[in-house]
Parts: sequence; C-alpha cells; structure tokens
Amino acid sequence: MSELAHDEQWQRLDARMLLVHPIREVLRFLPFVIGLLFAGTATGNGDLPWQLLGVGVPVTLGVLRYVTTSFRIAEGRIELRRGLLNRHLLSTPLDRVRTVDLTSSAIHRVLGLATVRVGTASASQEDRLDLDALQVGRARRLREELLHVAPSADDPTDDQIGDSTDDRDVVTPDRAEVVLALDPAWVRFAPLTSSGLVIAAGVLGATSQLMNTLGLWDRIGTGEIVRGTSGLSWWTVVPVGIVALVVLVSLLSVGGYLVANWGFALRHVGGAWHLTRGLLTTRETSLDDERVAGVSVCEPLGLRAAGGGRVAAIVTGLDRRQQGSAVLVPPAPREVVLRVARDVLGSAGPVDAPLTGHGPRARRRRFTRALAPAAAVLLAALLLVTVAGAPTWLVPVAALGLPVGLLLAIDRTRGLGHALVDGHLVSRSGSLDRHRHALDTGHVIGWTFRSTWPQRRAGLTTLAATTAGGKQKVSVLDVPADEATRLAADAVPGLVEQFTVCLADRTPATRGSRRR
Repeated sequence: MSELAHDEQWQRLDARMLLVHPIREVLRFLPFVIGLLFAGTATGNGDLPWQLLGVGVPVTLGVLRYVTTSFRIAEGRIELRRGLLNRHLLSTPLDRVRTVDLTSSAIHRVLGLATVRVGTASASQEDRLDLDALQVGRARRLREELLHVAPSADDPTDDQIGDSTDDRDVVTPDRAEVVLALDPAWVRFAPLTSSGLVIAAGVLGATSQLMNTLGLWDRIGTGEIVRGTSGLSWWTVVPVGIVALVVLVSLLSVGGYLVANWGFALRHVGGAWHLTRGLLTTRETSLDDERVAGVSVCEPLGLRAAGGGRVAAIVTGLDRRQQGSAVLVPPAPREVVLRVARDVLGSAGPVDAPLTGHGPRARRRRFTRALAPAAAVLLAALLLVTVAGAPTWLVPVAALGLPVGLLLAIDRTRGLGHALVDGHLVSRSGSLDRHRHALDTGHVIGWTFRSTWPQRRAGLTTLAATTAGGKQKVSVLDVPADEATRLAADAVPGLVEQFTVCLADRTPATRGSRRR
C-alpha cells in the first residue's frame, strides 16, 4: 500500500494552481471586468482605485478556491472537501471508483500538473470528484491507489519529473507495451463521423450571424450577389457552395480528430487498461479490469461503408455523461477495432460468433417502422397537391422516401440479432448507428422485460440486462417473448425462473426482476 493509503490527514492541491485558478476566474468574470472599466471611463472616474475590484474579486475567488479545497484517503474512502460559506464534503468508497482520468491542459503541462477526475457510480454533477490539480507523479500514485494498480518499474517519480514541460512526462501512463497506437492513415475516417458536422454547424451558425449583420442575406435573396459575380448563375453557385461545404466539413473533421486523438496509445499493465490521447489538452484514462464488464463495437453507417468503426468499454457504474472515459479506439479500420475488442474480452467468440435472428415478426416490425413514415409523407404530399394546389414536384420528392425506407428496413433486419457466447450476452441492432454489445453475464444484476402495445400484439419484447450503478444496460430488441425468457435464464441461472409464470401471462405492466 502506498503512502497515500496511510496518510489520513487532509491534503491540499498543488500550490502551483495559484497560478491557474486566479487566471480562470478572471476569464470567467471578463465581461463584468470590461463593463466595469467602460463604466468608469464613461463617468470620468477611470482613475479610481475601485475599478481594480473588477480584477481583484476574481483573483481572490481563485485563491479562496485553492485554500478551501482539500482531500484525503481514509478508511477505504476518498473524500473531497471544498467551499467557504457553503461547505461541501464528498465521500466515495474506493470500491465504487470506476475510472480515473488524468488530464492536462497546455498551462497544466507547463507547470507539470495534472487534473484527476474520478468516475464513480454517481450520476449527479454535484458529486463529481475532481482534483484540479496535483503534481503529475503524485496524481499517478493516487490513480494507482484508487484502482489498486501496481506501479510500473519505469513509472517516473516526483523527483524524476520535477517541473518538466515535456508532454510525455506529464500524462504518459506506465511505460508498458503499446497494444494500439494512432495510425495517421486513420484520419480518412474523420469526415464520416458526426464530429465534423457538429463543428461545421457551429462555424456556419457564426458565419450566418455575421452575414445577417452585414446584410448579405438580403443581397443573396434579391440575387444581387449572383448577378455581380461575372454572370454566374444559381446552377453554378449552388454546386460550388455544396462542394465548398463538403470540403469545410471534411477539414474540420480531420482537425477535430487530430486534436482529440493526437498521441493516442492504448496499453494494458497491472490489471488495468491505460489510454492516452490529446493535443491541446492531453488525457490519460485508466480502467480497472474488474470494472470492465464488456465492450461495445459501434459501426455508424458512414464508418461501416468505409470499413471502419470504433470500440468502447462497458464500464459498470458510469452514466451517459461519463461514457467518453470508456472509449478505447477512435474511428479506425474494422480489423483494428475487432482485434482490440477481442483483447479486452479475452475471447474471440463474443466478437466473431454468428448471431441468432429474431424471426419473421421482428423483421415485419422493422419494415413497418421504416416504411410507415415514408408512406405518410407521400400521402401528405398527394393531399397538398390535389387539395391545396401545391407544386407537383412535391410528389416525386416525397416518393423517394419509400426506397430509402426499404433499404433502411433491410439493413436493420440484417443487423438485428443476439447470442450467448463464452459467458457473454451479445446483442446487435441499429442501422444508421449500429452497435454490437458484448456484456459479461457475471456483471448482470437484473433483467427487465418491456413490451409496448405493438410489441405485445406481435409477441415480442425488449430484454434489458442491467448492471451495477449508473444507467448502463444492454438491450436485446424485439426478441420473441419465450426466447427472451430462455436467454435470461441461460445467462444467469435461477434469477428469472420465479417470474416465468408472470411473463407468460403477458400482462400490460412492465415486468422486471432483480437479483437479491
């Protein structure tokens, strides 16, 4: 046990954070500070010392944040105490710690610091346990204490690290054999993800506001800009604009991918998985093997078409906001994703085994849900054309939804399935965002059988395997009711047998079972 385990005294964060917290507080109060300075200048009191309060108050708040924050490890718990007027004491048992993230922004790296973020089973933002910040060697020893990970012989000590500003000295995990490292060729998958669209949406939103301020939208609406561009017509401007938009989204996607995953390296040592990544803000995540309940292979339509995907660990006790800590492989070639999934599970069966289909009723439900909205849109278009005199081109445009819905239904049907392989419950579903989950049945603490009215009419149900803490669960969609009961009984014997009679009754209420 390290010295942290025996030191039950309250400890402060690193004093070098006094160079960071005040600056952060000034940036938070920057609009107020600027307004105060302008107000003083407008009233002719620009030289009054009270204007310094605009800077002094946030600086004081930053210092108080350091002075009033402390932590300790005592009696098998990690405790964080913060606040001056409103004191907040957060105490978490060590066995509820799921992940430990070490992050370092640019200023943290300059100062040789790292922020420790402890992922627990709590879903409350108020209960987040963040230590911002500790000396990087001290942060690593704390990580080892929280995850019960033995330090590597090559892991640098505080004396070895000192105040080094080298990125590797700040956030690189234990010097172990690299299981996976970033290949620059993977950036080809970046434009096929949603991150570029999100970034582009923000840029386009800001550009739209600027154009509106300059009155360019009015000029475009009247065709003034088009007529003034050497005789260019809309047939030229629109395709060029579309191509420019595609190029912009692609460039932003590639840039975001590199910023988020620069220096990516996945290692396994001491009973834990260690992941390091990030350019501007570096991040080191550690996942204890005992907390990893399985993996989730994600293959969105774009990545799947290009032969790519990504993989995340299923970590018990993490809610949706914390799932980013469990990402093991960024968008990468499918063979790479599957290899890492096999390594994490320690078995190839849950990743490669063929899945059992859900029968004709589930297939019919896929087609109904995909084609019904497309048919409704087509019917609405016909009514608008015949009754309201809408343009006739609405009908062929609306009719395009039928073949699209048909292709979507076929793909959803092919992607639907489940299996019980090597002690893992495997479930696959989706088309636009397809997932294949493999959950260790030893982590299942309960089952939920949920049937909507259409599902009950078709004799189908959704079987959900729940795990400890958070909102994490693995669902098997639209499985026949008798197959769902058999699957749950085989996965965890003795847990659902007492509820079999209730399930056979097919009452409308939601049925569930919990391990006692």
